Amino acid sequence: MDDIIFGRNDDQLSKSFSTKMQSEFEMSLLGELKYFLGLQISQQEKGIFICQANHIKEMLKKFKMEDCKPILSPMVTCCKLSIDDSSTDVDHRLYKSMIGSLLYVTASRPNVIQEVGQVGRFQAAPKESHIIVVKRIIRYLKGTTEYGLWYPQGNNLTIQAFKDEDWEGSIDDRKSTSGVAFYLGGCLVSWLKKKKTSISLSILEIEYIAAATCCTQVLWMKQTLKNLQVQFSEPIPTFCDKTSAISISKNPVMHSKTKHILIKYHFVKEQVVENNIKLEYVRIKEQIIDIFTKPLPRESFEYLRQKLGTLPGSH
Repeated sequence: MDDIIFGRNDDQLSKSFSTKMQSEFEMSLLGELKYFLGLQISQQEKGIFICQANHIKEMLKKFKMEDCKPILSPMVTCCKLSIDDSSTDVDHRLYKSMIGSLLYVTASRPNVIQEVGQVGRFQAAPKESHIIVVKRIIRYLKGTTEYGLWYPQGNNLTIQAFKDEDWEGSIDDRKSTSGVAFYLGGCLVSWLKKKKTSISLSILEIEYIAAATCCTQVLWMKQTLKNLQVQFSEPIPTFCDKTSAISISKNPVMHSKTKHILIKYHFVKEQVVENNIKLEYVRIKEQIIDIFTKPLPRESFEYLRQKLGTLPGSH
């Protein structure tokens, strides 16, 4: 093991732990955490700020884009990339290197995970049209270099989950893309954007299955916090913008539209009945996960970016 991070509420316990570790292992104490695996951590009186400004600056230098003109959004809303593209081939090694650098940025910039995931699908045979979008993402990052995740100080440990699906979002194979985000005390702590491996026959099916998948993660977070002696008396809200999926979770009767859905996904009904979770409707404008699954107009993008907790360094 190369690095260990530990936190404390009591200085004496911190000193005792570090002394014990140093007596057992050959190690040195580097002091307050400021930099870890490319992440810059700023511990302030009101909270903690995490960004990758240095990584972004190094990326701009590496790809000779230091003098590029910044833009306000990473992708235009009408952008539809495809494998069957007639534009010129580009150097796949350069393209893969750019994608790798961008993927690492998503560790503190979840607001670009949709765009990076979309251009990452074409690494085997990248085209000129694909690298143009990659460079646009980098230009956006240049204009927002100092942005990162802000975690304000507080003792609120409530859990919230958001999930959404972009049904048949890929124009190449018509497969859907799902996105989920989990909040602890109003702060984003876990997120995921993933393209499905199979084609769904209906938006109802894909939304309900996504709800079940989201439910499993919520229950894991709840159990983990219980192990830390944090108890929950209320069901954990999981927000979705499809009332049909919510209706299935509350309806104990199987009907023609749900019989083809595998039984394993219906455990979400049991969790609703047992008051472990509750599916709630969220308006499309407030659906945070849209930023993970589709290109958005600049106003919507900036609004949801703030909802994610992605703020400038001065916040």
